[in-house]
Amino acid sequence: MEFPEPQPDDWEDPVEFHASLQLHMRRHGDSAWHLHKAIAKPRDAFDRRTILAWARGENLPASVDSLEMLRRIEHRYRLPAGYFQAKLLGRKRSVSGHRRLRDISASERRRMAWHLPDDFDRRPEEERNEIVDWVRRVIITGTTDYRRYQAAMCKQRFSVQFTGLDNTKVRRRRPASESTTGFVTPVEAPAQLRQEMTDLMGFKTATLTAIGFQRQGQWGGETASQKLEHLGLMLGALTAPPDSEVRGYGIPLESLTLGLLVFPAVWDWYLRWRERRRGFFTNWEVDMLRTALALTRKDTGWVRQTPRLAEMLEPVEGLLSAEDITEARADWNAACDRLHSFATARAKEIERVSRVHRDPFEPILPILEADSPLAEYRKITEEILCYMPDERRYPVAASEAVRSFLMLRVGLHSGLRQKNLRQLLICSRDEVPLSERRLTELKRGQLRWNNRSSVWELFIPSAAFKNANSSYFGSKPFQLVLPDLGGLYEAIDAYIRRHRPRLLRQASDPRTFFVKTVKTTSANAAYNQTTFYEAWRLAIQRYGIYNPYTGRGAIEGLLPHGPHNVRDVLATHILKKTGSYEQASYAIQDTPDMVAKHYGRFLPQDKAALAAQVLNKVWEAS
Repeated sequence: MEFPEPQPDDWEDPVEFHASLQLHMRRHGDSAWHLHKAIAKPRDAFDRRTILAWARGENLPASVDSLEMLRRIEHRYRLPAGYFQAKLLGRKRSVSGHRRLRDISASERRRMAWHLPDDFDRRPEEERNEIVDWVRRVIITGTTDYRRYQAAMCKQRFSVQFTGLDNTKVRRRRPASESTTGFVTPVEAPAQLRQEMTDLMGFKTATLTAIGFQRQGQWGGETASQKLEHLGLMLGALTAPPDSEVRGYGIPLESLTLGLLVFPAVWDWYLRWRERRRGFFTNWEVDMLRTALALTRKDTGWVRQTPRLAEMLEPVEGLLSAEDITEARADWNAACDRLHSFATARAKEIERVSRVHRDPFEPILPILEADSPLAEYRKITEEILCYMPDERRYPVAASEAVRSFLMLRVGLHSGLRQKNLRQLLICSRDEVPLSERRLTELKRGQLRWNNRSSVWELFIPSAAFKNANSSYFGSKPFQLVLPDLGGLYEAIDAYIRRHRPRLLRQASDPRTFFVKTVKTTSANAAYNQTTFYEAWRLAIQRYGIYNPYTGRGAIEGLLPHGPHNVRDVLATHILKKTGSYEQASYAIQDTPDMVAKHYGRFLPQDKAALAAQVLNKVWEAS
């Protein structure tokens, strides 16, 4: 019988899916075996035991095929379309098994699954292509000029790498028989160049300089890693073949030496190469020239104090002649003076014509343009709670969602930079907090329970901040009480007690508050700069960007972004409410000048609206 008659009894609609399925099976006199026989077709790979598991509450439909069976059950019982699927809001999981994505790689299907509607396979081909294109363009990559440029440039991996000095793995050039035309891969630095870079890193990061050397300023771990990467890119451009996609200069790898950095011709080629590659100059080139100035500065520059670099130099056709090398060896200080003068003048020239390629405000414009940017961004955290997976059925997914919720909430309350957030240590309620002296040695902060005030607080020594010498700190630690609002304390306690150990599994505990989901391939549970950015970006992709095809997502027009944009949100929110750059700087541990230059999007209309609130009171009073 296609449509069995239900029993004529009054019934109340249950909230839970399994109870609702049991009710309607009972009303229509169906057993699991009979219902399976009624809805399954000969070619369906659908097991009768699946219906039993649904009715007992042991499992929930999670695939395209399962949802199709639900639609057939709804049709058999003459229930409204989508009746059972509405009961699955607790599932909060992406649907698997889309058959119309066979031409897409498995990794991309996994990334896309959350963002596809449940009825994707039943939609027309034109609409399916439109959805896939939108997800790729808006959610996966982000549709900005800079993101497109970055995606293209990331495919050209040409740097010289220094294994052991940074976190990169050993990579080799492909032999000619393996490589395709114009293809270049990262290359490991030869022993002589590696020793030179080791000496430079040691000089700039050591607590005390070696006898006979002078130094102005010291690099922290993050700065040293950044400089190492930037110099590796420059050396990689110099050694990449001219006929490759990189269009490098083609200097033999064995001829590379940091002594090349003393010649204006080398820097001039590199600056012009970067301008051709990007299409215009940016402040990145100015920063590189400032590095050249620091390395050749009188008395304290490392290159100036290392004349032995001249012994490693070899002529480079069209760039460096034997006469140039002889002249530099004869008077190394004069060669450094020439480079210093060149870099000073060229930096001023580029500053006048440099352009901004990456607009940091572009991904979050819908938030910054709102009357209350903070309230707008808060919608993302509420969306996470709305789609929180059932911890009993999906424990790891629930733990990851709680972690995403706390990432955004702690970031919104504190305005911390990414480094301080991911390095934040954890101290549970029954543990003794680390002393300020110990935290200063570690250059890290701690989330801890204050027994006297019964509050969760952040305690971070000033030494842990990028701008530790800023007037904001005055050598005093940063201490912030987190408010017990919006379920924050409940989430922190649950995360520490259940979710964090679940994410760690059997891995070594790095003692940081935020930890990665440990897998069999994981070497470390602690986040680094890249993985923390990707975790934040994933939360924005899933819960922040409004998807018109699924109805999920909090904010229309939002684009993927990282944790640093939270500082823009906080600064802009306070500027819109108070007009005070000083108060805005308090929210992000910085100075009013830095807020005005980099963080606050305070437009003339915002200023006029703020002034009008005061002026209009006169007219309202009359």
